[in-house]
Amino acid sequence: MILTLILSAVFIASIILMLYSGVALVQNKKFFTSAPKDVQEAIRKKPERFRGAHFLGYALALISVLGIIGAFLFGVIDGVKNDFTFWQFFKRLLTMLYLYKAFDMICFDWLLLTKSHFFQRYYPEIEGCESLERFGFNLKSQIIKIIIFPFITALAAWICTLF
Repeated sequence: MILTLILSAVFIASIILMLYSGVALVQNKKFFTSAPKDVQEAIRKKPERFRGAHFLGYALALISVLGIIGAFLFGVIDGVKNDFTFWQFFKRLLTMLYLYKAFDMICFDWLLLTKSHFFQRYYPEIEGCESLERFGFNLKSQIIKIIIFPFITALAAWICTLF
């Protein structure tokens, strides 16, 4: 279980790195598809913050993706090495996904979006958007993910037991 918590922390840290690289360095509107509609509409195209910022942002985003894949892959390889059963794989993978989702809803959606003004630092034009004051703008999407995760995890756990 300790390894699962460590892998979850790596997964979450990778997501944080991806968020930072997209928001602060790449600053491409394509990275904001999950943001509230009024925020998406208010965001304007930004010039590069400093020479090489976009390259650095994309490089960090790539490292982030590798961290996410690596966390899950390491968890699966470790499970295969230790002859995990279906339920052990299921528990590990679902724990990782649910810890991420809890972090996403509490830290990203509530703290960063509605309380900290993190996004307004990089996008001052979104100040005053109604969604920034309203927690739960994407509640339907979050609930769907929470419901779907066990099914995805069951499929992944079954595939893992084939090795």
